[in-house]
Amino acid sequence: MNDLLKVIFLPNYNVSSAQIIIPASDLNQHISTAGTEASGTSNMKFIMNGGLIIGTMDGANVEIAEEIGEKNMFIFGEDVAGVNRIRKQLYEGKRGYLGARLKRVFDTIKSGFFGDTSIIHPILDSLADGGDHYITCFDFYSYIEAQERADECFRDKRKWF
Repeated sequence: MNDLLKVIFLPNYNVSSAQIIIPASDLNQHISTAGTEASGTSNMKFIMNGGLIIGTMDGANVEIAEEIGEKNMFIFGEDVAGVNRIRKQLYEGKRGYLGARLKRVFDTIKSGFFGDTSIIHPILDSLADGGDHYITCFDFYSYIEAQERADECFRDKRKWF
């Protein structure tokens, strides 16, 4: 991998040094659940180097959206109020929220198609039975739609740039 990947340790890593060492990307993903992670340094670096964002309205994505407009980002998922509403519903017993596509993903994983499921099986069961604290199951379909919007935009190079 030496000719393909280089790993270094950079002391005092910050936005100023990162803008120099991080190459541009077409699309960078910042997918933390709204209200749970103060993401900032990494997505700002990618943006400074020309990358577009697919992400939730969390952390620096909120500030970036204020500056460039949400129409210039691929936003998905719930905002903080939506996250809190869904968590309350889960606490009160809401179930049956996987939907057909995500259920098929879970079933395929649990079938052993990808290998041993002894570790992942209980995690998937918990997610499907109200243990989705980070509402990843709820944001799944919105994420897929955002990816489809990004794919469509990427095919039109004038629109992408």
